Amino acid sequence: MPKIKSGVDVSAEGDMTSMIDMTFQLIAFFMILINFSDDSANQEIKLPASRLAIPPESPPEDPIVLQMDSFGQVLYSGDGFTSLPVIRKRLNVKKSFLLKSGVKAQDATVIIRADRNCATKYVREMLEMCQDLEFEKFAFRAASVND
Repeated sequence: MPKIKSGVDVSAEGDMTSMIDMTFQLIAFFMILINFSDDSANQEIKLPASRLAIPPESPPEDPIVLQMDSFGQVLYSGDGFTSLPVIRKRLNVKKSFLLKSGVKAQDATVIIRADRNCATKYVREMLEMCQDLEFEKFAFRAASVND
């Protein structure tokens, strides 16, 4: 027969198993959220290298990510590479959606990820198209060069 210690309240001890389970579920949840941000970058696009490439201190508000391959075709929201006229229609829809949510096109940031082998004229055409649609804030992505 087990010996019971006198003066120790056994009922005050709690089972920590469910709390540990919940902690691991929260860790797994946040790890999945972090991976979502990496999915927006197409791995087929090889960014140009730059010593001036510095990651932004904070993410831009209302970002629109346009990815351009080496042939000048654009990838927007993961639907596959397509031409600039098709992207123009889709950006017009995005602009309308932004206006309905109270954000002007001028306040949205267009992030351009162009392949290092993409001709400059294609990037310039995309910039002009975005400016025609009243987008004014642009950010370019480049890979950093380690010294």
